[in-house]
Amino acid sequence: MRIALFTETFLPKVDGIVTRLRHTVEQLQRMGDQVLVISPDGGLTEYKGAKIYGVSGFAMPLYPELKMALPRPAIGEALTQFKPDIIHVVNPAVLGLAGIFYSKTLNIPLIASYHTHIPEYLQHYGLGMLEGLVWELLKAGHNQARLNLCTSTAMMQALTDHGIERVDLWQRGVDTEMFQPHMASREMRSRLSQGHPDSPLLLYVGRLSAEKEIEQIKPVLDSIPNARLALVGDGPHRQALEKHFAETATYFVGYLQGLDLGAAFASADAFVFPSRTETLGLVLLEAMAAGCPVVAARSGGIPDIVDDGVNGFLFDPTDEQGAIAATQRLLANPQEQATLRHNARREAECWSWSAATQQLHTYYQAVIDAQVYSAAA
Repeated sequence: MRIALFTETFLPKVDGIVTRLRHTVEQLQRMGDQVLVISPDGGLTEYKGAKIYGVSGFAMPLYPELKMALPRPAIGEALTQFKPDIIHVVNPAVLGLAGIFYSKTLNIPLIASYHTHIPEYLQHYGLGMLEGLVWELLKAGHNQARLNLCTSTAMMQALTDHGIERVDLWQRGVDTEMFQPHMASREMRSRLSQGHPDSPLLLYVGRLSAEKEIEQIKPVLDSIPNARLALVGDGPHRQALEKHFAETATYFVGYLQGLDLGAAFASADAFVFPSRTETLGLVLLEAMAAGCPVVAARSGGIPDIVDDGVNGFLFDPTDEQGAIAATQRLLANPQEQATLRHNARREAECWSWSAATQQLHTYYQAVIDAQVYSAAA
């Protein structure tokens, strides 16, 4: 099968969407498929055997890490040369519109997937008044596809409620070889705590952006004597967060990858995640695979992953004491903490990237077959 994958973000950017896509591309290539990735130009021309067609773009004003690449006729030439059996548009917003257009003009089956809950992001950037318009634009784009995939049941419901049709679930995946409990080390713990390895260590991993609501971790940190906080990642909100956490025991680590990231997860006492805008929260699965107990907001796709009191703790994001109480409970009971670590790892082991990609491949074939059937009817 030949798959043209349109995405608004890809390597070298680091985030949950890119993590899913790079594992998907790798697994599809292993299965014998051929993938063409069409994305904003990041300087790469190939990944794991897949060709990358980079489209020049410009940085978004509110989010400089993201590049906006505009569709252009040369994309059609690249598709004609590649001859895809199916087009998959990921979060169609700008560049993805080219995928929708060429699926029609070249009569190629189209599938779309939803990974970023943009309507919920708007309020964090002072653009809440645009939510209705954004949903209408999303509906217009996604309803061109024969199938729309979401990464959680909550997002399936949200899309269905707003008039998006033909919605189904793309199951979660996590690298259980990269993230393992045995990677915990005193050296990493000392690094993250800035020389205080015996202090309670809280961890956050992800984009440092307004919609992640990282400020909500400060009351949790303040409520635990001698606690330290490590924020792993970077993003447009970093400067504001540095001011917010200025008088606290908080370390801005920057990006970690590979074994270092695995060791960070495994070495922390609790992974605190206050975001209410997650379509899934892939980083939670990575923490769980590493045996790091999760304290997360009961919102979005997170309850699909975290079973409260079994493999982590959920809290009501509207309750100012919710995250504090959950984290204090976790740290106060070592036996319960050990049980959560064990159960979190066991849950993560159920979700391999190979299984998730095999499911996607089955969706691809069904969409291709449906178009062939409708053309013959």
